[in-house]
Amino acid sequence: MLKNLANVLKKVQRWWVLAFVLFVIDWITKQAVEANFFYGQEVAVLPFFDLTLRYNTGAAFSFLAQAGGWQRWFFSLVAIAVVIGISWRLVKISLTNKLEALSLSLILGGAIGNLHDRLLYGHVIDFLQFHWQQTWYFPAFNVADSAITIGVILMLLESFIAKKPEGIKK
Repeated sequence: MLKNLANVLKKVQRWWVLAFVLFVIDWITKQAVEANFFYGQEVAVLPFFDLTLRYNTGAAFSFLAQAGGWQRWFFSLVAIAVVIGISWRLVKISLTNKLEALSLSLILGGAIGNLHDRLLYGHVIDFLQFHWQQTWYFPAFNVADSAITIGVILMLLESFIAKKPEGIKK
C-alpha cells in the first residue's frame, strides 16, 4: 500500500510543480509592479491595455472590497479549503484525467498566489487592465486570476468532451 501511495504522489508531483511555478511567476510579476509603480499609476502598453497597480481587498471584481476587513479572513479560509480540496482531487485523478489535472493545477497555483497576497498584505495585487477607448474598464487582475480563469475554462471544456459511460444518454 505504501508503494502504491508513493507512486501516486510521484505522479501528482508534476501537477503540484506546475501550480508552484505559476505561484512563482505570479509573485515575481506582482513584486516587479510593486517596485516600479505607485498606487493607481497606469502605463499604456496598447490602445486597449495598461499596466497599473491596484489593490483588491475583496474577491473577483472587488466583490465585498468595502466590507470592513472580515472578508480578508473569510476569503483566506475559502482559498485554504480550495487548496486542500484540489490537492486531494489531484491525488485521486492525476493518473487518469490529465485535462482535469491540468485545469486543477492552474486553479491551485492561482489560489495559492492570491492567498499569499491576502495573508501577507491584506489585499491582492492586481496590475493587468483592459479597457475600451478610455471609457469602459475591465477590473484589473493578475497572473493568478488569469491562471484560475484558464483553469475553469479548461474544466468546463473537459466536462463537455469527457466520455460518458455506456448506457447514459445526453
